[in-house]
Amino acid sequence: MDFSKFLDDDFDVKDWVNGAFKVVQKDAPGKADTHAATLVMKLQLFIQEVNNAIEESSNQALQNMPRVLRDVEALKQEASFLKDQMVLVKEDIKKFEQETVQSMQVLVEIDKVKGRMQVAAEALQEADKWSTLSADIEETFKTQDFALISSKLTSMQNSLAMLVDTPDFSEKCVHLEALKNRLEALASPQIVATFNSMSVDQAKLFVKVFTEIDRMPQLLAYYYKCHKSQLVSIWQDLSQSELNLNQQLSEYYDTLLSSWHSQLQWCSQVFRNPHEVVTVLLIQTLGAMVPSIPVCLSTALERTPQEERLDTLLELHHTTSTFGHSLEAAMLPHLGENNLLKVNELVHVLYDPYKSYQLQYGDLEEVHLLIQISAVPLEHGEVIDCVEELSHSVGKLFSLASSAVDRCVKLTDGLAVCGLLKALKALFTKYVSDFSITLQSIRKKCKLEDTSSSPVFQEDWTAFQNSVRIIATCGELLRQCGAFEQQLSNKILVTAGKYLSESYSPRSLAGLQDASSGERKSTTKNPWQEYNYLQRGNMAEYSSLMEVLYSLKEKGTGNSNLLAEPRSSLTRLNQQANQLAFDSVFLQIKHQLSLVSKMEGKESPGLGESYTEDLPTFSLSPQEYITNIGQYLMSLPLHLEPFVTQEDPALEMALHAGKLPFPPEQGDDLPELDNTADYWLGSIARATMQTYCDAILLIPQLSTHSTKQIATDIDYLSNVMDALGLQPSRTLQQIVTLLRAKPEEYRQMAKLLPRRLASTIAALRSFDY
Repeated sequence: MDFSKFLDDDFDVKDWVNGAFKVVQKDAPGKADTHAATLVMKLQLFIQEVNNAIEESSNQALQNMPRVLRDVEALKQEASFLKDQMVLVKEDIKKFEQETVQSMQVLVEIDKVKGRMQVAAEALQEADKWSTLSADIEETFKTQDFALISSKLTSMQNSLAMLVDTPDFSEKCVHLEALKNRLEALASPQIVATFNSMSVDQAKLFVKVFTEIDRMPQLLAYYYKCHKSQLVSIWQDLSQSELNLNQQLSEYYDTLLSSWHSQLQWCSQVFRNPHEVVTVLLIQTLGAMVPSIPVCLSTALERTPQEERLDTLLELHHTTSTFGHSLEAAMLPHLGENNLLKVNELVHVLYDPYKSYQLQYGDLEEVHLLIQISAVPLEHGEVIDCVEELSHSVGKLFSLASSAVDRCVKLTDGLAVCGLLKALKALFTKYVSDFSITLQSIRKKCKLEDTSSSPVFQEDWTAFQNSVRIIATCGELLRQCGAFEQQLSNKILVTAGKYLSESYSPRSLAGLQDASSGERKSTTKNPWQEYNYLQRGNMAEYSSLMEVLYSLKEKGTGNSNLLAEPRSSLTRLNQQANQLAFDSVFLQIKHQLSLVSKMEGKESPGLGESYTEDLPTFSLSPQEYITNIGQYLMSLPLHLEPFVTQEDPALEMALHAGKLPFPPEQGDDLPELDNTADYWLGSIARATMQTYCDAILLIPQLSTHSTKQIATDIDYLSNVMDALGLQPSRTLQQIVTLLRAKPEEYRQMAKLLPRRLASTIAALRSFDY
C-alpha cells in the first residue's frame, strides 16, 4: 500500500479512499467489506509506527539539548573575546598613525620630488632629441619616405613642446612649420594623383601623415580642389551646349547626385567624417560654378517672354527642388553623423539663387495673371456674343486663380501668401473692371441710355433675357468665389501652417522670436525641411504671414476674409447686372411716360374745351400711352416666371444678393420679398408710378379736359395695379385726389396733403393757392 500520498499538500481523503477501493471492485466485487477491514488494520499499524518514530525522535532531542546549550555558551564567550581584541587593535592603529604622520609627509614630499626629476629628465631628453632630429631631418627627407618624415616631424613637435621657455622657441616653431610645408610640397603631386586615381591605400597613408603633422585641413583642401575642378569643368561644358537651362541643370544635378554617392562610398574608407567631407565638396562646387546659377537664371528669364517667365522660373525651381529632395533622401539615414551646420549651408547654397524671385513672387504673379486675364475676351460685336463670353469667362477666371495658388505652393512652399493675395486682388480687380466695361457697352447696344421721342410702343424682351443670363453669370461668380476662398484658406493652412509657432500671438515680437527659436530647434533635426527664405529676406511680410495664419487657425477656414475686397467687387458687379435687367424692362415704360409732359403741354384751350368741360368722367377713355403701359405691366408676370420656376442656384444667389431700385414704402405690407418675381414686379410697378408722378408734375399747364383725362389715365393705372395685386402709391393717389377736386373744395382738401404737391397741382390747374 502507498502511504506517500499522505505527505502531499493537496491530499484529499475521499480521493484516497476511492482509489484504494477501485482495484478491489475490479478484481473481487463482493469482497469490499473484507478489504475495508484489512485497510483499517493496516492504517492502525501505520499510525502505531509513526507514533513510535515520533517518540524516538523526541527522546533523542531531549538527550542532545544539554550539549547544545554548552556549545552556545562557549560561542558567546569567544565573541566577547573577539570584541575585546578588536578594540585593542583599533587603539594600536590610532597610536601608530599619531607616531608616524610626519614620516609619511616626508615620504610624500620625496615622491613629488622624484616625479619632478623624472619629468625634468624627460624634458632634457626631448630637448636633446630636438638637436639630434634637426641634424638628421635632411637625410630623412632624401629618403622621400613620407611615413618616416612624418614620424620625425612628430617627434620634433613633441620635443618643441618641452622648449616653450627657451629664447629661440619662436625660431624653432618657424623652422618646424617650414619643414611641414616642405613635406606638403614634396607630397602634393602624389596627393593630387592619389585623389584623381581614387587610391584608397595611398589616401589612407596621406591621412595618417597629415593627421600626425596637424595638417588635415590642407589635405582636405587638395581633395576638394581635385574633385571640384572636375565637376566645375562638367558644368562649363554643359553651359556651352545647345540645351536649354532647365536641361543643363537637370543633367548637372544628376552628375552631382551620382558624385555624392560615389564620393561618400570612397570617403567612408579614407576619412573619419565622410558625410561632412562630401557635403563641403558640394557646397564648394555649387559656389564655384562659372557661370553661376544666379547669372544663368537672370539671363534665361530676360530672354523669356514676359508671359512665360513665371512658368520658366517654376520649371527651373522644380528641377532644383527635385535634386534637393534626392539629396535629402540620401542624407536622411545618416543625418545625425553629419555636421548639420554644413548641411544647412548646403541647403542655402542650393536654394538661395531663387530667393530674390521668391521675394518678388507677388509682383511676378500679378504681371502673369494680368497678361492671362487680358487674353480672355469679354467684348464682342453682338450682345448675345458678349453674354456668352461673360458666361465662359467665369471658369477661366477661377482656373487662373487656382493655378496661381498652385504656383505659390510650388515656388514658395506657401510662404508668399501675402504676395499671392495681392496678385489675386489685382486679378479680380482687372476682371471686374473689364466685366463692368462690357456691361456699359451692352447698355449702349441695347440703347438703355437713349431718350426716344417716338410714340410707337415696341415690346422687346431680348435685352431682359440676356440680362437674366448675365445675372446668372454674376451668381456663378459669387458662388465660385466663396468656394475658392474656402479652398484657398485650407490650402494655406495645410502648406504654410507648419511655420506658425504654437506660442505665437499677433502683434507680439515675443511670438515671432518664439517662432524663430522653434525653427532653430527644428533646424537641428532636418535643415532641408526648415529652409525659410522669407524670414531672412523680409521680416515685415513674414509677420503679416503669421497674422494671416493665426487668423485662419483661430477663426477657422470657413470664416476667413482673405478675398473680402474681390467679394465686394463681385457683389457690386452683380448689382450692376441687376440694374441692367431692371432698366431693360423699364425702358419702354420710361419712353412712354416721357411723352406725358409734351403731350399734355401741347393742348391749348379751344372751342372744344367748353363743350367737353361738363362731360362726365366715365365718358373719357384712357389714352394709348397708359394702355400700352398697362398691357406691358400685365404681361410682366409671364416673363418673370423663370425667376420662380427655373432651378438655378447661381441665379437665385445673384437675385437675392442684388437690390432693385424703388423699394417698398415704409409701412407697406412686404410679402413680395419672399418671392423674387413678385419683388421684381413690385419694383417695376413702383418705378412706373413714381416716374408717372414726376412726368405729371413736369406738365406746364393743364386744361379742364386734360385734368380729367390725366385723372382717367391714373384710374386706369390704379386698376392695373389692383389686378396685379399691388397698391397704387400714396403720391399717385394724392395727385388724382387733387386733380378731381373742384376749385371751391381744393383748398380744404389740400390741407390734408403735402403742401409742395398741392402747390404744384394748383399751379398746373391755374388755381390760386
